[in-house]
Amino acid sequence: MAFQLKTERLDLNMWEESDSPWIRKLVGERGVDMSTLEATRSSIIEMRKKAVENGISLLTIRRRDEGDFIGYCGLIIGRSTLEEPEIAYELFRSAHGKGYATEAASAVLDAAIATGRHRLWSTVGAWNVASFRVLEKIGFKRHHSTWEDEKGEIVWNVRDL
Repeated sequence: MAFQLKTERLDLNMWEESDSPWIRKLVGERGVDMSTLEATRSSIIEMRKKAVENGISLLTIRRRDEGDFIGYCGLIIGRSTLEEPEIAYELFRSAHGKGYATEAASAVLDAAIATGRHRLWSTVGAWNVASFRVLEKIGFKRHHSTWEDEKGEIVWNVRDL
């Protein structure tokens, strides 16, 4: 997939080590323990290596006019496979409700189609109504559910390309 995408309002790009503080802040909004800045930098370096190896990655999302980091969106193996990866996205709460997730996910969907893939997945916690709305807008349908001890019900969503 392309590692640089542009939409009307957003720029999606490969992670840089300088993005470490932003990802830490975003993860902090989840209410989970954050890794150190150095560990976050190491994760970014590893993510960049894997992107080159397998041709997919999460990308940073920045608003074009403001230039500020608001989240990420991209393709991951996650609970799926490289041939049928998952689309994943997360935005700062302050960026919710403005259509940014849908806009970014649409660009990633187009990039996935350009790779010749035939299907994408997305796994979402059953509680995450906003993510279901984004997926519905870009053509995903609920497929089935699984249960994870720590996360509860996980809903698998699918989109044939």
